[in-house]
Amino acid sequence: MLMNAGSAVLLLVDLQERLVPAMHDGERVVARAARLAEAATLLEVPVLATEQVPEKLGPTVERLAGLPHLVMPKTRFAADDDVLFPPGRGEIVVAGVEAHVCVLQTVLELLADDRRVVLVADAVGSRFVEDEQLALQRARAAGAEIVTSEMVLFEWLRDAAHPRFREVQRLLK
Repeated sequence: MLMNAGSAVLLLVDLQERLVPAMHDGERVVARAARLAEAATLLEVPVLATEQVPEKLGPTVERLAGLPHLVMPKTRFAADDDVLFPPGRGEIVVAGVEAHVCVLQTVLELLADDRRVVLVADAVGSRFVEDEQLALQRARAAGAEIVTSEMVLFEWLRDAAHPRFREVQRLLK
């Protein structure tokens, strides 16, 4: 089943100033998350973010600042979907860190709540590659769809005739 911008929400999990630098290939994760957030904004997909204990780990990284419509601080590892997700938006596209902790626990809880969860492999990360790989495997086994950021963008667009096609295409650098 193709992803649909009209029923999607982009969730950015804990892409924070003090957390991202510790991630393996953290710059790539942020770049792909920014690509997703910018496209989501162009296509009117709500962008939500969480911040794990922001008083200790800092705010969302500067490159993403201003893109989320709502930023939720949290202490639980999983995001609280009752607070975050607007009605009628049952397809949750997830990016963030750490893949094997907050991202995975969020994915598993969303799946338990019968949400369609799409995990963007090139926009998630962990400190160690092994943790990231196993988190993706476990998420897939639990029912999450594993995709890339380009897959998301082109499925949201659906057609080269989409009025925002060129703007979104420019994000694919």
